[in-house]
Amino acid sequence: MSATAPLLTTPLNALHIELGARMVPFAGYSMPVQYPAGLMAEHVHTRTAAGLFDVSHMGQLKLVGADAAAAFETLVPVDVIDLPVGKQRYGLLLTDEGTIIDDLMFFNQGVVDGEPTLFVIVNGACKVGDIAHIQTRIGQRCKVVPMPDHALLALQGPQAAVALTRLAPGVEKLVFMTGGAFNIAGCDCFVTRSGYTGEDGFEISVPAAQAETLARALLAQPEVKPIGLGARNSLRLEAGLCLYGNDIDTSTTPPEAALNWAIQKVRRTGGARAGGFPGADKVLAQIDNPASLSAKRVGLVALERVPVREHTELQSTDGQKIGEVTSGLLGPTVNEPVAMGYVTPAFAAIGTRVNAIVRGKVVPMEVRAMPFVPANYYRG
Repeated sequence: MSATAPLLTTPLNALHIELGARMVPFAGYSMPVQYPAGLMAEHVHTRTAAGLFDVSHMGQLKLVGADAAAAFETLVPVDVIDLPVGKQRYGLLLTDEGTIIDDLMFFNQGVVDGEPTLFVIVNGACKVGDIAHIQTRIGQRCKVVPMPDHALLALQGPQAAVALTRLAPGVEKLVFMTGGAFNIAGCDCFVTRSGYTGEDGFEISVPAAQAETLARALLAQPEVKPIGLGARNSLRLEAGLCLYGNDIDTSTTPPEAALNWAIQKVRRTGGARAGGFPGADKVLAQIDNPASLSAKRVGLVALERVPVREHTELQSTDGQKIGEVTSGLLGPTVNEPVAMGYVTPAFAAIGTRVNAIVRGKVVPMEVRAMPFVPANYYRG
């Protein structure tokens, strides 16, 4: 998007302004970065009660047809074909060099209107390119149906289920990474028990025309407050979750990004459907031979109370450049500066000391396990 292009708005734009949000440009949209309570209060509220996020800038699409799952599996290094109906999975769209075009979520909706259907959610800044890529690569094998007329809301936090069940009885029966269709406050919604905060919660796809009705119904629940992009960022970083464009992009492969967990055995060397995805030779070689990696994503904690931001250089304790921070801030829950970044594999072991160079000053850091805050997903 050019610098002169007007910002797009989500269906909840007027509501954000009514609620006193500070709006900022993000992924080509005008989005709420925080509300009057402020980032810290919003972060804490999501960790302790329930926060409502507008994520309508994200891309939603459906892949429709008998061949949709097999076709989509040729684009991602994950198991699509065996994903059960009613289940969701995290996936990675790869270039022919095995680097990451985008990370995404996909859901097997089973047969809808007589045809097998996958529901896919991609990142907002990538959605135009993603949809074009998918259409070009597999559009002749299945129908690629963008859903620009739908909004997406995320209700996150330990009291999210209490609040949502009041409006949609039965939703509490969902477990992490499952979903289904629900009527919520008269709105036709597709709900998954998932999100990107590390907390229990739900993502709700709703027709754009009904988005404000749904948002107001959710905000009327005593547990729920509106939360902006600022707290979304601090929550996902404490949860050890990547932000596309910061922590992963077309310069990183899944093994470099420490995302091997997202690649099921069936798609790995020796698996029944090994390879068959873009860049498979490179990605599988890196999984099979970790010593071949030139860099690896790690969690970091500063040993002084100095926030270490993205693009900060990382050095060994003897002054050699070994990598760079890709995300970093003072974690509100852990109350210490946390970050993630890439280092040469010799420095990736938990407990390794490294130095960040912040405005010319050395800030000692230690490699730590992620997530920094334990996940609170509901698995039943």
